[in-house]
Amino acid sequence: MNKILRQNYKESFEIPHFPPFLAVKRAVHIILVSCFLFLSFQNSYAQDSIRKPKIGLVLSGGGAKGFAHIGVLKVLEKAGVEISYIGGTSMGAIVGGLYASGYSAEQIDSVFHDTDFDKLLSDFIPRASKNFYEKRNDELYAFTLPFNKLRIGIPTALSRGMYNYNLLNKLTYKVRNVRDFNKLPIPFLCIATDIETGEEVLLNKGYLPQAMLASGAFPTLFSPVEIDGRLLVDGGVTNNYPIEEIKKLGADFIIGVDVQDDLKDRKSLKDATRILVQISNLQMIEKMKAKVKGTDIYIKPDITNYSVISFDQGRDIIKKGEEAAMKVYDQIKAIGDPTKANKKFPKIFADTLHIKNIAINPLENYTRSYVIGKLRFKQDSKVTYDELQLGMDNVTATQNFSGINYTLENNEGNDDLCINLTENPNTTFLKFGLHYDGLYKSAILLNLTQKKTFFKNDIFSVDVILGDSFRYNLDYYIDNGFYWSFGFKSRYNAFSRNIETDFQNGALLNQYGIESINIDYADFTNQAYVQTIFVQKFLLGAGVEMKYLKVKSSTLPSNEQVFENSTYTSLFGSIKFDSFDNKYFPKRGWYFSGDFQSYLFAADYSDTFEQFSIAKGEIGFAKKLFRHATMKFQADAGFSIGGSNQVFDFILGGYGYNAVNNFKQFYGYDFLSISGDSYIRSTLTLDYEIFKKNHINFAANIANVEDNLFTTTDWFAKVRYTGYALGYGIDSIIGPIEFKYSWSPELPKGYAWFAIGFWF
Repeated sequence: MNKILRQNYKESFEIPHFPPFLAVKRAVHIILVSCFLFLSFQNSYAQDSIRKPKIGLVLSGGGAKGFAHIGVLKVLEKAGVEISYIGGTSMGAIVGGLYASGYSAEQIDSVFHDTDFDKLLSDFIPRASKNFYEKRNDELYAFTLPFNKLRIGIPTALSRGMYNYNLLNKLTYKVRNVRDFNKLPIPFLCIATDIETGEEVLLNKGYLPQAMLASGAFPTLFSPVEIDGRLLVDGGVTNNYPIEEIKKLGADFIIGVDVQDDLKDRKSLKDATRILVQISNLQMIEKMKAKVKGTDIYIKPDITNYSVISFDQGRDIIKKGEEAAMKVYDQIKAIGDPTKANKKFPKIFADTLHIKNIAINPLENYTRSYVIGKLRFKQDSKVTYDELQLGMDNVTATQNFSGINYTLENNEGNDDLCINLTENPNTTFLKFGLHYDGLYKSAILLNLTQKKTFFKNDIFSVDVILGDSFRYNLDYYIDNGFYWSFGFKSRYNAFSRNIETDFQNGALLNQYGIESINIDYADFTNQAYVQTIFVQKFLLGAGVEMKYLKVKSSTLPSNEQVFENSTYTSLFGSIKFDSFDNKYFPKRGWYFSGDFQSYLFAADYSDTFEQFSIAKGEIGFAKKLFRHATMKFQADAGFSIGGSNQVFDFILGGYGYNAVNNFKQFYGYDFLSISGDSYIRSTLTLDYEIFKKNHINFAANIANVEDNLFTTTDWFAKVRYTGYALGYGIDSIIGPIEFKYSWSPELPKGYAWFAIGFWF
């Protein structure tokens, strides 16, 4: 360039042969060109010498109060502020990690709005993810405690964080192969704490969802997260405001958002969560004084009226963040670029994964097939993130693993699923429940569960039920996943009640001219069975059963008090499917079961036994009609084949009890008051959740019940029994608490039923 300029100047001054006026004109031209070049050089130099400042964003931890970060981000986007680096702790790490992954503030707002934080805090596992054993486990016991060396323990945390981890994996789909956080759309880091050493741990490499989860693992609420052999918890314990770490990345200008609590007085320390936060804040508040001085724009939203678990007030907290940022909007606007205000962010969505390989760390007590069976998908298959989450929920639901971790590793454009499981050191558990209904009366349930008793994948469980009637259930099961599993069950069931059936088609009632009879009923049943998962959804089983039944009544003369005292041997087969999201108050899903049982032998008390079989089936579905309103429909039927035995008749009536053998609930009629060797029944229930876990419902059912019901078409042409019920129910931690008033147009009076707790 200089050479060209010198040449231009040389040529410009060689003008002695031109006339004077041309020389003047040439001189003016030279001066103008020179000025233009000079100004151009000056402008170029100025542009090169002025460098845009690198803006670092620091987001503190604060649990639910971290929603305020979203409000601040909205204001930064409005002003066109471009963030160069993000550092966060706890909730700041989660919000910051999502923003660094490419989400907009509005998109993060939508994500948090759609998240059920009750499920997040309780480590919610969808009912559909559990096998039939696990469903029964959750719908029988009010609470569970680990039991080791004759000592009762307590869980390490309220939640293992798997719901959160699954969600973060889905949300970070687009950056799942990034292992250096500096290579994210916005370079990112977060802070965790080594719970064993108390040391601060900087997380800027690794698997992003895992790092975010570790940084937000609030002690007692979430279990520690193991990364590279270190057991990590919430970074707020050691560094709740990583300003120095962001400056080291190269930030020239710091915007900081502080949502941590100030120290509170004794009047405000009313629960364990607030006390834990106060303890963690003691040192952090002192450190913050120096860190605030190093912050160029310091934003502290007014969130004193909220706690770390105020997730239900997220909308209000986000607004508090916006309000705090708007107070310093002039400062924010000064570093923004108006041309980039409210820029459009690309949509980020979860896509289908091609799982090429599944790697599982070696396990001492569980086989690979067991884990694959729980996942319900195999290698070299395409799965959605929802299917991946469902599979991991299935593994979590077993409660056999205290630590569950997985990553997605790139494999030539596909993904390898790498699962790392830590076997639960607690193999023995005590479980408790309670129940009351009109048939079995009051009862307390005590359970002992032992896992890995004799073989890998096995479970031994025994229930002892104490109350008005002694009962027990024993179950031993070897779970082999997709392969055939084996089990043994033993059950003793008994009750005493005045009922309107006599197990002899009304013969005794007619003989003695009475309308009801007091019955002492005892059932002792033992089963050996095999079962497997069929097409990944249905439970297919078969086995042999030996049943002892004794039925007697003190209402009758002493020589006729016992009218059943026999042992029966049978073969059975069954198929089941159950996707209801809640057994007692379902909002969606469907249910199907089919059962066939053939009675081959009997040590017959009355010496009149003939071989016979019983077939029965049930189908039902639940569908949400509109917000909080649900419809549930059920239909079932059963009949005997060959010779019959009246003690196995289908007996309908009552509500709120655990139905065994061929007992069926039926609105409008008292417990066990309609009987026959064949029946068909349908029920429609309309349920409305008036507020959280509180339901009002109306139900109607119809049925036909009689011997040889299906030999004619009368069962279809005319309905013999009808009933209705109006109820109020609470879905509580101990199970449903329900009151129902039931009536039938065929009867002169109605019945009021009250039931508490899971049915057992």
